[in-house]
This record gives sequence, C-alpha cells and structure tokens, in this order.
Amino acid sequence: MELRNARVLITGGAGGIGSEIARALLGQGAAVLLADLDAAALDRVVAGPLAAHADRIGTVAGNLTAPDGRARVIEAAAAFRGGINVLVNNAGVNHFALFDEQSPGDIDLALAVNVAAPLHLCRLALPLLKRQPEAAILNMGSVFGEIGYPGYALYSATKFATRGFSEALRRELAGTSVRVLYLAPRATRTPINPERVTRMNAELGVAMDDPSVVAAAACRVLAEGTAEAVVGWPERLYARLNRALPRLVDGSIVRQLPVIERYAVRQPNPATLPASPVLPTGSERTAT
Repeated sequence: MELRNARVLITGGAGGIGSEIARALLGQGAAVLLADLDAAALDRVVAGPLAAHADRIGTVAGNLTAPDGRARVIEAAAAFRGGINVLVNNAGVNHFALFDEQSPGDIDLALAVNVAAPLHLCRLALPLLKRQPEAAILNMGSVFGEIGYPGYALYSATKFATRGFSEALRRELAGTSVRVLYLAPRATRTPINPERVTRMNAELGVAMDDPSVVAAAACRVLAEGTAEAVVGWPERLYARLNRALPRLVDGSIVRQLPVIERYAVRQPNPATLPASPVLPTGSERTAT
C-alpha cells in the first residue's frame, strides 16, 4: 500500500503508541483520524506533537466498549476524506498482576477493550473498507499473544484472541480488497507502563522499545502488506520456538518466575483501575 494514499483510523490515538503511529504515517503523507475516549487528550496531541500535520488530521471521541461510541467513530470514519481505507485497532488495557489477584472488573475490562471492541469495530468498518480498491486492517497484538507469560495471563488471553481473530479474518477476506495484518510489539516504554515493570525488565535483561520503534514497524507492515510480524530480536525467535517447542520455552520462563512474582504483587492505584468498562486514553503497552 502507498502510505501517501492512506486514510487511517487509529484507535487509542491520544497517546503512547497510537500517537506515534499517527506521527509516522503523517510523515509518509497519510491522513489520520484519531479516536479516543478523551476528547481533551486528542486536542492536546493534535495541537502538540502532531501540529505540523494538523491539516491531515481528524479526531473523534468515543467509547469503543459501547455501541453508541462505536457508531460515532464509524460515522466519522465514513465521512473522513471520502472514507477510511485503513483501520488500526490499537487501543488496549493491561493490568500487570498474578491472575489470582485480578478482579472481576479487570477481566471484564480487558475482554471489552482488547477483544470485543476491535471485533465490533472490524465488523462495522468492513463495508467501508470493502468499497475501497485497496484497504487494510492492522490489529495490534503483543509478544504476549505469541508467548504466554506469568503476570500477564489475562493480557495474553486477549492478545492470543487478537492473533487468532486476525488469522481467521485474513483467510476469510482473501478474495476481497481488504488485507488483515497483525503486529506484535515487545516491551515498549509508554506513560501507562508501571515503574515496577520497567524495573523488572531491567533485572531480567528484557529490552524495551521506544514507541517510535513500534510505529516504524507498523508503517512497514502496512506498506509491505506483511500478514504477521513480531517486533524485536530475540522475541521473534522465542515466538517461533514457543509454537514449535513450547516445553522448551516453559523451562526458560519458569526460571524467571521468582523475579516476576516479586514485581507482580498488586499495588492498587484507584486512578488506574476503572470501576466500569471504559476505553482508556491511548494505547497501553507494558512489558509486552
């Protein structure tokens, strides 16, 4: 796909990975429609980091876990420069904790934002995308959608679902103009990333990328039509090993378990634990 011809809807576009993907695409000449729950945050991003490209940016505020919010976003997508031809499902949540310390609200929120919202959005966007001579859906996954990891059982479940959905939908749409792509970032530094995860990764020797690295990978995947990609080495190798020899990977990860358990002890912060399923500002990405 020629990115200069792209008209892209990015969910979770107000910060973190979402705004960096927008910046990278705008730099390639694309037009971008940013969707997020927080309208004020969208305004700050457009007036700040993306100000140089404001003439090619649109914004829409909506809660993707609610039918009326999704309808508002799709309505804006249909009107944006004649209709989008790319959907980037980027918004997500992640609660780093051992599974038996996750609350029912954590589970419901993760399923609503990470699984149900992108599925609903894809279904609603497909009639728009199929009318385009060339179109794409990019679902943002995670290395933890390739490798189940302690402290991320809930998050891994949602990202394994994203990968499986992307694979099935890609095959289902093979005879159409719509390509379905999947990108799995590794650990990425974003503001929503708790400090204890950064410390844990440092102790374990796990590399963390800047969001701009993920954004560059997203541009490559869209431009080249890459069906699936994992960001970073040796994460790409581990993902392949996990599919072929999962018991071998078990042993490697279990040896890390004492360190993971020490950092995964829950430290409640009411400001970061929504009481009901709502779409958070920007894209999460903790130690993926």
